[in-house]
Amino acid sequence: MELTAIIEAILVASEQPLSGAELARLVRARVAEAEEALQVENEDAAAKASKIEKAGESEAASEDDTAAEPVTLPVWLSELASTSQNQVITAIAELNQNYANHGRSFLIIERAKGWKIYTNPEYADFVRQLFPGQKPQRLSGPAMETLAIIAYRQPITKAAMEAVRGVSCDGMLQKLLDRELICIGGRAELPGRPLLYETTELFFEYFGIKNVDDLPNASELRTVKLPEPEPQKDDRNSPKEQDSQENKAPANEFENLGKIDS
Repeated sequence: MELTAIIEAILVASEQPLSGAELARLVRARVAEAEEALQVENEDAAAKASKIEKAGESEAASEDDTAAEPVTLPVWLSELASTSQNQVITAIAELNQNYANHGRSFLIIERAKGWKIYTNPEYADFVRQLFPGQKPQRLSGPAMETLAIIAYRQPITKAAMEAVRGVSCDGMLQKLLDRELICIGGRAELPGRPLLYETTELFFEYFGIKNVDDLPNASELRTVKLPEPEPQKDDRNSPKEQDSQENKAPANEFENLGKIDS
């Protein structure tokens, strides 16, 4: 068996994405399991041969000589004992190249949680017919702007977001929380212990990226100096009020971050 076929089989069987390290671990674990099984088999065979020899049954012992010989792993299986994450990634690249060469309708993509087999985007419109009630929903401009600020500067407080946008973010935060694109990641060590917001794993799935470093101009925009928020009162309640100025455009470096294609 080839490593590519083994990786493919594991991904087909898994309901959840798997990281390269986890895929390598699963392969090595199978080899270790096979080695343990052979060790038990060889020990049983040796014990049987010893028992026959002690009983003086030389003729029967000669017939069982081959059974008493140690059994070893096949060469191909032994070679998988040192499978590394880099080898797994190389195998996945080979699989994807093979899929492309043969015009297959799927491919293996890495997301925040790991590698998984996905339908090729070219066939998305056909597959979507299976789920007529799950039409993709686009985010509004203000919601995308708020989400972009969180994505680039997480974890971040509501006051800091409002200092950037210049308007209240309560309504937008609630919408993003309801869509499970962001979550509350704790409280800041500031007066009033305001809530800190950060993106979720669904955010990465939604935009088709692995981590925040894959965001456009991430290294530059994550270091841009932001306006300082005014002193805030206790921010212990989740946002409930609708953003009354949600159509107001931000006048800062983040105004174009909402152009991430959803």
